[in-house]
Amino acid sequence: MSQILGEVLHANQKYAADFGDKGNLPMPPGRHFAILTCMDARLDPAKYAGLAEGDAHVIRNAGGRASDDAIRSLVISYKLLGTREWFVIHHTDCGMETFTDEIIRDLLGSSLKTSSVDASGWHDSGEGPGSAEGKYVDWLTIKDQAISVREDVSRIKSHSLVPADIPVYGYIYDVKTGKLIEIHA
Repeated sequence: MSQILGEVLHANQKYAADFGDKGNLPMPPGRHFAILTCMDARLDPAKYAGLAEGDAHVIRNAGGRASDDAIRSLVISYKLLGTREWFVIHHTDCGMETFTDEIIRDLLGSSLKTSSVDASGWHDSGEGPGSAEGKYVDWLTIKDQAISVREDVSRIKSHSLVPADIPVYGYIYDVKTGKLIEIHA
C-alpha cells in the first residue's frame, strides 16, 4: 500500500466514524446553486463560499472551464436537482495559463511521462512512447483570466440547454488573498 493510499484510508475511517446523520442529506443541494471552478488544490470552495456538505454542487476541472462536460453537469444540476444560480470561478496563478494547446500536444506526442517547467518553459523527459491523441483535444488553456471567465459565462448563458433565467456569475479567486473578484460579463 502506498503512503498516500494509507493516509487517505485512515482519514476516511476518522471521517466515517463521525459521519452522524449526513447520510440523510437530500440529493438536491440545499442552497440551490452550483459552482464551476478549477481543480487547483489551493482552492477550497467549501471555505471560500461558506459551504457545508449538502449545500451546493461543485464542478471542478482544469481551469474551471465551461467544457461540454461541465455544461452537462450544470444542466443536470438545474434540470434534475433544482439549482437556480451558477457561479464560474477561475483563479489567479492558474497552471492553465502556463502552456498552450500546441505545447501540451507536443509534450504528449513525445512522452506520457510527467513534464517539468522552468524559466525557459516546459520540458519533456523524452522517455517515450508518446501519443498523437493529444492533437484531438481542446485543452481550453487560458491567456487572460478575466477574458476566460467572460467567455465561459457567455458560453453557458447562450447554450441551447440552459434556460435564459438562470443567473450565471463570473469571479476570479485570488490565491494570495482568498478574495473573490467579480468579473462583469
